[in-house]
Amino acid sequence: MASGRVYLIGAGPGDPELMTLAAVRALGEASVVLADELVDRRCLAHTKGRVIDVGKRGGCASTSQAFIERLMIRFARAGETVARLKGGDPFIFGRGGEELAALHAAGIAVEVVPGITAGIGVAASLGFPLTQRGLASGVTFVAGHSAQPANWRALRDAGTTVVIYMGLARLRALVAEMLAGGFPPRMPACAVQEGTRERERAVFAPLGALADCVESAALAAPALIVVGETLTRAAAHSQGEHSSHVCGHH
Repeated sequence: MASGRVYLIGAGPGDPELMTLAAVRALGEASVVLADELVDRRCLAHTKGRVIDVGKRGGCASTSQAFIERLMIRFARAGETVARLKGGDPFIFGRGGEELAALHAAGIAVEVVPGITAGIGVAASLGFPLTQRGLASGVTFVAGHSAQPANWRALRDAGTTVVIYMGLARLRALVAEMLAGGFPPRMPACAVQEGTRERERAVFAPLGALADCVESAALAAPALIVVGETLTRAAAHSQGEHSSHVCGHH
């Protein structure tokens, strides 16, 4: 049988309406879909292919990365059109680069379908910009669970909005590191659970109080943390259609 192909697809930040047309097209072509745990099940309405759940939720037992890569290669070599469906964007903390390299090394045809990464989608959902003249000249995405600490002093000096993925379990330690790196305790910050989805919950607080406020609100993963002056523009402070809470003093 002729060799198949693989699509590495970003499903977006959660809300299935935020998938791209390219993602819908690729899912429609797929005969097999390898779907991550964090992908909204409604995204799968766009495929008639066989769906295989391959886990990948932080802090939980999940399918090994090596096994997922072997599975993609095996199906493609059997002539299948494989959709590897990931939350957010495949190349932003999605291990898409590793999968792309494995597929290239195996001689498999592959197409990357970008998705809206959670940091961008969640900020827009809550109504605040990540960059704005006079407030933030850039944005930095940081992995909060990394064994290699970020250079917080350099990030503070750069004046960018900081978006932390997978940092909820280490939130108290991260806040302490940021304060030690020169971030002011009164810097606006927020934590968002299940951003862009119906069960979205957001807590806004000064950085120094964020860990206590998040603990009080009992936010759970998956959650995103945003720190920066642009949060002063957050429409969520007006208590819109999503559940949000302002904690501490600004």
